[in-house]
Amino acid sequence: MKLDTKLSKEIEESLNQGVTLEDCAALFKIKEKKLKFKEQPFNTKKLFWLSSLIVVLLALNNPEVYQSPKDFLERVRDDYFYSSTDKCLVGMSALSMDMTRPVSNCNICRGITEVPIVQNMTREYFLKHHAYTGAPVLVKGGASNWTALNMFSYKYFKLLYSKLDALKENDELGCQFFPYKTNFATLEDVFKMSKKRAAFKKDQWYIGWSNCLPRIQTILRRHYQRPAFLPVDSESSSLDWIFMGGSGRGAMMHIDAVNRPSWQAMIKGKKTWTIQPPPECLLHSSKRLQVTMEPGDILVVDTNKWYHSTYIHPEGGLAITIGSEYD
Repeated sequence: MKLDTKLSKEIEESLNQGVTLEDCAALFKIKEKKLKFKEQPFNTKKLFWLSSLIVVLLALNNPEVYQSPKDFLERVRDDYFYSSTDKCLVGMSALSMDMTRPVSNCNICRGITEVPIVQNMTREYFLKHHAYTGAPVLVKGGASNWTALNMFSYKYFKLLYSKLDALKENDELGCQFFPYKTNFATLEDVFKMSKKRAAFKKDQWYIGWSNCLPRIQTILRRHYQRPAFLPVDSESSSLDWIFMGGSGRGAMMHIDAVNRPSWQAMIKGKKTWTIQPPPECLLHSSKRLQVTMEPGDILVVDTNKWYHSTYIHPEGGLAITIGSEYD
């Protein structure tokens, strides 16, 4: 704006002194050429050091999942920026979800110093203290009577989906699939892996998928039920989630966008959850909470409000969890 004003004054003064409009135009072109700004060169060094700092901070933030620089960089890429298996031009990532999430009510973490562990959870107690307060809770033995604890396995799921010819349909219907740090693109890829890899003799893998095929849902739900402590008038999601994998990291620290609180039941293996409040609530609670699930346990946590990551323990072998949402 100042530049335009200065040039206008110069032209006006020139005209008052008898300079022609043609001369003014020529003068303006000369000035314009002299005043052009050179574009600043792209500073690759600054970009490199900034990117390196981000990666180091992420590694320090999740020391339990750091193994090698290459492995960690791939995890950061897939979990925070984009996935090589994503079909969208701009894929949903932890970073984009975090940038667009609504601000949380910090009452969810005020005064909470550890995840409560409750046995023999009653519907009344759950409704008062946990159902809609955002406060997490681990219900010991909440699923101990489910036949899924004895039935579900990698082999069982593979046989079920194969016999019902459901693998291709599962992908065609767009049932969600989470490859996490693996090179699997579909659920069909998971059940076509070699026996060696399925037994974790080749590498560690961890995946998740939504159970959205009605005929598969009908059979699987014979072996587990809606948790008995959920409010009578609450509605459960029509989708269930299955997570399966071996010892190591499950998911990096992230937040979900499913809009409802959820529960997850441990069917096999042993899994530790690390949860922490969102950044806007750090003044109320900056403490990270950890809780470990064993077969038959149910964890209730609003994953839309609490950041969370998971770790699969070596003992227990293959880890399998079933989860869903409620309102």
